[in-house]
Amino acid sequence: MPTNIADALPRLKRLIPRLRGKRIGVLGDPMLDRYLWGTASRLSPEAAVPVVDFVEQSECLGGAGNVAANIAALGAKVEAFGVIGNDEAGRALQKCLRVANISAKGVIADSKRVTTVKTRIIARHQQVVRVDHERREALRAETQEKVLHLLFTALKKLDALVLSDYDKGLITDDFADRVLSAAHQLNVPVLVGVKTRKLYAYRGSRVVTCNAKEASLLVGRVLGDERSFEEAGRSLLAHFGSGAVVITRGEKGMSVFEESSPRHLHIPATGFEVTYARVGQPGIERGATGRQVFDVTGAGGAPLADAAMLANTAAGVVVGKLGTASVSPQELVHALDDIRR
Repeated sequence: MPTNIADALPRLKRLIPRLRGKRIGVLGDPMLDRYLWGTASRLSPEAAVPVVDFVEQSECLGGAGNVAANIAALGAKVEAFGVIGNDEAGRALQKCLRVANISAKGVIADSKRVTTVKTRIIARHQQVVRVDHERREALRAETQEKVLHLLFTALKKLDALVLSDYDKGLITDDFADRVLSAAHQLNVPVLVGVKTRKLYAYRGSRVVTCNAKEASLLVGRVLGDERSFEEAGRSLLAHFGSGAVVITRGEKGMSVFEESSPRHLHIPATGFEVTYARVGQPGIERGATGRQVFDVTGAGGAPLADAAMLANTAAGVVVGKLGTASVSPQELVHALDDIRR
């Protein structure tokens, strides 16, 4: 069932301020996104690759850290929980958390681990290469217990918990089960972003979000037409025992399945394809399509369909920025006004 976001604009605008002041926890795999900027005007004599002359370096939050930054940018009070390495990248990541006004009391620096870093080299408005520095082994038992203790202590004060799994070793089935059980006892809704083919984790969460590829892996078949997405969404609802499942579909928007609704809701993408060269340039390419979907966080207790529409609109703002980015309430309001036009 398609939806027309233009008809919901007044209601959506009223929802944006409701996230301000909410206490939201983000549990997951924090990463550091590092950008090396340079110029390239010649090829290496050693191989057919460009030689990049370094100009500057910048860093921002990635992975679950970016999820936390997105929510904080909309006015919520965010507490992050996760594990990083006791290394240079970990210290840079903690600095990024402070800059984003995110509480990092729940982020543990473990000398036995390395901080996940994704380094992108960019020249002439193009990403030349990305280098990932990471390890995926499970946490040591004592480190896992430290994270859980910090989370359980904070949980009673949270309005919601976002579980952002990037498959870096933090979240196992048992770990997720303990988190969901504790949240359920305190009536704290858990919204899950899955990145793995976990068959037993996340049962009983309020909302599970995955992309089309992940949904295909979870149900064990290729998703092509609308019927296949409908069957996959209903199957995942039953599998996770969740109140809702959201399947993001890139340029095709997202499909929202709710246990209480017999028909799924299709929300078209409102994002716009933007290259590095267009960053900071005025105007929007109306014929272009979205390439990224914002995290569905509930917009301060909004109905899921409205939260999903806001998420798609936020994605349209984010793709207009270079690299890992977030969106402010003012930018989101302006984007909604732009849809009206």
